[in-house]
Parts: sequence; structure tokens; C-alpha cells
Amino acid sequence: MSAPRSLDDIPMPANLRDSAVLVPIFRDAAGELHVVMVRRAAFGVHGGQLAFPGGKPEPADTDLQATALREAQEEVSLSPANVEVLAQLPTVDVPSGFRITPYLGHIRRPEAWQWQAAEIDEVLEIPLRHLADVATHTEEIWQLPGWPDARRVPFYRVGNNYPLWGASYRILQPLLPRLLAGEWAF
Repeated sequence: MSAPRSLDDIPMPANLRDSAVLVPIFRDAAGELHVVMVRRAAFGVHGGQLAFPGGKPEPADTDLQATALREAQEEVSLSPANVEVLAQLPTVDVPSGFRITPYLGHIRRPEAWQWQAAEIDEVLEIPLRHLADVATHTEEIWQLPGWPDARRVPFYRVGNNYPLWGASYRILQPLLPRLLAGEWAF
């Protein structure tokens, strides 16, 4: 029996649809950097997963950055006036049929998070040092519905033992050392 293949071996659809996410980062009062993520409501193909605020473009969006900012405002009430977009990050293609364009944003954190309960179950503020801890990073063999066979899945353990995996992992994993090295000022 051969070893399980990686997630990278899952074929991509021929026609990917554009989408955009905001990767919100802030520094707390103690000087520690945090990334803001949401836990999607428990329905649909991405139900229960950790994700960045984002989604598909709408006709009124001028570009994908506008999509990311609009979605962040709709999902977690983060006003575009409280976001300084620092960089467009490399796109991530996902088997569910999307090409995700992430935007790194330095945010002014609201006093309290408010979220769209129909789509979001929880907003998480994850310390970057937590993700950088090697004990947090792991890999397991998973067999999920719709997968032709079991796959090796790398992920971070977050909060109440939530796995941060898939597209969000693929966005954050190469970004984390750059953030911790101080590539951008926060």
C-alpha cells in the first residue's frame, strides 16, 4: 500500500473563479502581533473551517482588493477606513474552484468584534507566536467527503483545537516567517 498523497495532488478545475480575502494583522497593547480569522458557520463545503474574511467579487467592486475589504466589512464589521492594505500576496488555487487573491492588511482592531451570524460562528485573534511554535504545526492523514482517497494534511492547531488548514494554511504558512521577521511595520 502506498503512502497517502498530499493535498497538492487533488486536481484543480479548469475554470477557476476569482475570489479575495483580507489577512488582517494587528499589534496588541503588549506589542504582540495577531492575525484575525473567522470560523465559518457549520454548513456548506467550508463549514466549520477557519478562514480569512473574504469571498467572490460583486459587480460594484472595482477590483479584488475592493472585494476583500467589502467582504471583511460585511462578515466582521471591519471598516475599510480601519485597514491599511500593505501587500497583495500570491494567489492560491483551491479544488473547490476558486483562485484566491489574499491582501495583507494592518488593521485598527475594533473594541469588540461583530460578525454576520449567518456565515460566521466565531472571530479568532491568533497570536503569531502561537503559530510559530513548532508544537502547533502538525500533519495528519485525513479522508474527507469528496476526496478520492486519504491525504496528508498539514495544519496548525488553533484555539479550542481547531485545525487551520487548506487555503488559509497555504496563505499563512509562507507569510508567517516574513511577518515575524518584520518585513512590514505594524
